[in-house]
Amino acid sequence: MLQRTGRALAYLIVGLPAGVAGFVWSLAATLVVALTSITHLGGPAFLGASWVTRRFADAERRRARWVLGTPIPSPYVPTGGRTVGERVRAVVVQPATWRDLVWLVLLFPIGPAAAVAGIVTAVVELGILTAVLWAWAVPNPHAPEPMRFLMTTVPGRLVLTVLGVLLLPVAGWLIRTLGGWQGRAARALLAPGMHRHLVDETARLAETRRRVVDVQAAELRRIERDLHDGAQARIVAAGMTLALAARKLRRVEPNRHGPTNQQEPANRQEPTNQQEQPDTAADIDLARRQLDEALAEMRRLVRGIHPPILTDRGLHAAVAALAGDSPLTVTVQGDPEDRYPAAVESAAYFVVAEGLANAAKHAGAGRCTVSLGRSSGRSTGTVQVTVTDDGDGGADPAGSGLDGLRRRVEALDGTLTVTSPAGGPTVLHAEFPCAS
Repeated sequence: MLQRTGRALAYLIVGLPAGVAGFVWSLAATLVVALTSITHLGGPAFLGASWVTRRFADAERRRARWVLGTPIPSPYVPTGGRTVGERVRAVVVQPATWRDLVWLVLLFPIGPAAAVAGIVTAVVELGILTAVLWAWAVPNPHAPEPMRFLMTTVPGRLVLTVLGVLLLPVAGWLIRTLGGWQGRAARALLAPGMHRHLVDETARLAETRRRVVDVQAAELRRIERDLHDGAQARIVAAGMTLALAARKLRRVEPNRHGPTNQQEPANRQEPTNQQEQPDTAADIDLARRQLDEALAEMRRLVRGIHPPILTDRGLHAAVAALAGDSPLTVTVQGDPEDRYPAAVESAAYFVVAEGLANAAKHAGAGRCTVSLGRSSGRSTGTVQVTVTDDGDGGADPAGSGLDGLRRRVEALDGTLTVTSPAGGPTVLHAEFPCAS
């Protein structure tokens, strides 16, 4: 209890210079920003003033811990922007910027008033407790009763000391209450508000969705590997076995009609049906064709789930493979060495695949250009994918294929736009946020 009272008293005392300094800074910063707002220095001046104001507010948050017991979290949302104007707008729209300023202004009357009340309470209580030590040095025979008795006599000074002991809990409660009120007022203005909570919740949901998408992409890659290394390999092995069986059967069949060995066992049974041998060969050939068809269908299925080349060599190589299989003349632009997150590469691949398929089947196009790259640098920005054809245009953005693509892109916080006027060209443009 004594420690809490001491922290509350220290908080109140520091509030006196903090209130004066905060008010002076707020006034000076407001004047400077207002005077420079009509010049090119307005933006930098505002950003500088906001930075200093936030340092003041951070100090107040740490100081409030003395009476609250827990620190006040920072309410600021990370700001970005390539230009001064963008950074200014990012700071202006945050409510915490203006709540900091309001607190520094309110601290001027609150801080000194609470500090004076706390200091007076502590000094009076300390004076009463120690009256027996110092009251003899200030005799006043003309003081009215009962002050003359309390101040000028030994019994009176002992009574004051006892009274100070009795009032000590009251004085401590008053100091803690004053400090608590001021600390809670600081928390009301300086703690994160609804804006920060919404931003944090949005970031949490985005991270959760990103993890779900990554898990889904990993599961699709696992299914692709299982099909490629398991079922597909077994189908290939079965096809090879049937091919060997057919070769052996063709090798044995001429021997059936050639010279026979006179020493053959007498109990050897000849086939009762002369068509058994050809029928078996035909069945084997049919089984081989069916296995080849199943293998081709499985390969198409694997490419539809997650193309192996996308994992092994990246988006550019996978798109180049698409271009090689397309009946159109396709030009691929971009950095072959650039790699993106797995989920982004997968979605971008299917955007290109759908664009090339639509251009070949419905647009009557002869040429197509695929552009891949980042909007700014190799490490930050957005991944942009553009598919442009020279077809007849008129694509329906609400069609089932494009609508499915849009959902796939939007699942990664991306955007998909389709521009397809009558007569062409058709431009399919997708953007994916990418920071890795």
